Amino acid sequence: MAKRGHKSPAPGTFQLTDVTAEIVRDLDTNSGWMLLLDGVPNSYLDLDDPTHLEFEYQQWMGRAVDLHAPDAEVLHFVHIGGGACAFPRYVAATRPGARQLVAEYNPELIALIREVFGIRTGPGLRIRAGDGRDVLAGQHSASADVVVRDAFIGPVVPPHLTTTEFIADVARVLRPTGLYLANVTDGPPLALARAEVATARETFEHVALVSETPVLKGRRYGNLTLMASPAPLPTGDLARLLARSVAPTRVLEGTELERFATGAVVTTDEAPLVPPAPPPHLIR
Repeated sequence: MAKRGHKSPAPGTFQLTDVTAEIVRDLDTNSGWMLLLDGVPNSYLDLDDPTHLEFEYQQWMGRAVDLHAPDAEVLHFVHIGGGACAFPRYVAATRPGARQLVAEYNPELIALIREVFGIRTGPGLRIRAGDGRDVLAGQHSASADVVVRDAFIGPVVPPHLTTTEFIADVARVLRPTGLYLANVTDGPPLALARAEVATARETFEHVALVSETPVLKGRRYGNLTLMASPAPLPTGDLARLLARSVAPTRVLEGTELERFATGAVVTTDEAPLVPPAPPPHLIR
């Protein structure tokens, strides 16, 4: 959540350890700002409307949470990957009682978003500097309702956040009805997305995948949202909701998802899958 009365950000470029951050104004609105890391769009904030999610994959995540736990008064979130905290701001605005922990590996980036965007922390939102997997390992078992993985080094997910051992720790931290959401970026032939699905299916009984139809068919590069839970997922309601989207969007589950993951490698710490280089024009 941004501080009340915080001055408007100024566009700029900031050289941080291991990454270049850029703050860019959305020319279509006075309140919209984009954070880019090494030239890749990372976060979009509407400073006047924290419920606005610019990136479609975050919209899918928001709808998935709302459908999975519609009546929960207090939800505990662990976010692996922080950026400018766009999704945590959305959660704070739509679920005022939520308790959120954000793991962001770059302490200089944390300081930057606090200063530029006025991100305010407190009992409902904590930001911890450190590797997301280490922060997750420090959480008590069955302590979180939602774990969100939206962590990137440049345009790719760190391989150690995709393995069987990582997924097992996600399952340990989640409560029996908890929800795991992961942002996956991939393109033809979708080897990474297929491996993420196969790996999640080793641990979770219920797994689904959401994306635009052209991405799922391997026609172009894009975002996919992996959903997993020990409990049944609200895939039917989500599919009906996403059917109204401007861009054709689908939810894969069951036998259709099993076919999607056929032949995919299950990744481990000893044999992680190195993400392919994305095209230079990718959009996060």
